[in-house]
Amino acid sequence: MTFELMASMMCADYSNLGKEVRELEEGGIDSFHIDIMDGRYVPNFAMSLNDLRCIRGLTEKPMDVHLMVEHPINTIDLFIKSLHKGDTIYIHPEAEYHPSTTLQRIIDAGITPGIAINPGTSIEQVKMLLRIVKKVLVMSVNPGNASQLFLPYVREKYDELITLKDDMDFEIYWDGACGADKIKEYAPLGVKGFVLGTTLLFGKKLRYAETIQKIRKLEI
Repeated sequence: MTFELMASMMCADYSNLGKEVRELEEGGIDSFHIDIMDGRYVPNFAMSLNDLRCIRGLTEKPMDVHLMVEHPINTIDLFIKSLHKGDTIYIHPEAEYHPSTTLQRIIDAGITPGIAINPGTSIEQVKMLLRIVKKVLVMSVNPGNASQLFLPYVREKYDELITLKDDMDFEIYWDGACGADKIKEYAPLGVKGFVLGTTLLFGKKLRYAETIQKIRKLEI
């Protein structure tokens, strides 16, 4: 069984970001997850375009950019120009008047299109978009802050998406309060990847390589 592990870089040690990126890369992380917050769509500011450009310049690993911003169509080109072909951009459908237009801009640029689904957003609300995206980032907590508790009712959303993903051709990714129990339960069911933050990866006594190895072996 294989699954992807993404490092939530808003949880990294910014006093030595280059070292953090290098040790995560050497430890076997699959991609770097960048949370962009504008203080409007979510009540917090986290990471910036310059943070994204810095990390993009430090690694050849893929980047997963999660835009928690109002009307991303207004700034989407800035993010596209800062990425490589094959990187991913997630938008929140509720943040855009016409999300399909923004997603098409992402697709046309050779970037992988994704949507992020909040705990309070039903699958029915975004179902038509599932046919044009390649990745669905399911929020297991309300977006905007790290170190939140898992919201149990989100399980129904994962279960529903698992039944749809093969027919509609998208992959499912877990974001928020990602503990060992969630990976052990949902990786075998078809969740493709997991964003790792303070619950499993950052702020621990083990080196990143040791933690990542244990996660991959499901020995956590």
